[in-house]
Amino acid sequence: MPRQVFLFDRPSRFVAGTVGQPGDRTFYLQASDEAGRTISVALEKSQVQVLADRMSELLDEVANRATVVVPPDADVDDLEPLTAPVDEEFRVAAMGLAWDGEADAVVVEAVAAGEEPIEEDAILSDSDEGPDALRVTITPVAARAFVARARRVIAAGRPACPLCSMPLDPAGHVCPRQNGYRR
Repeated sequence: MPRQVFLFDRPSRFVAGTVGQPGDRTFYLQASDEAGRTISVALEKSQVQVLADRMSELLDEVANRATVVVPPDADVDDLEPLTAPVDEEFRVAAMGLAWDGEADAVVVEAVAAGEEPIEEDAILSDSDEGPDALRVTITPVAARAFVARARRVIAAGRPACPLCSMPLDPAGHVCPRQNGYRR
């Protein structure tokens, strides 16, 4: 079966978001275009964190090496929830991140898990075979906005216990620093 690649070139919206309550959230990348097409892919919180960190590093490096104007930071303009309904196309197994010098844009690819381990050269390739993928090309300004929102989404989780730094549930948790007593 040939792979399905969902392409978004400068989408109207590319965000990280969640569905659910802190402690029981599912994280998504969601891309939408002007035609009303919206694709959502599920991933882990740690994957969102790594993507945001690496995207910020990539933008900083491009700003230092190229003549492209890359904003130093961005405010979170898009505070809206994910576009409903959030229908998961696939769960992300691997991601790729690149700079397209010809288009002066960031390219993000999220690749689905398959039966076989994902070959590194399959990410960001135009091969007809392989796992499904979401490929998004965004401007540096949109990339900075993505990073700002992703960091905000990650920080919106459960607060940390002041003693052990583990996440606190609404009812507290069994704190190892309290010898197993609830905090």
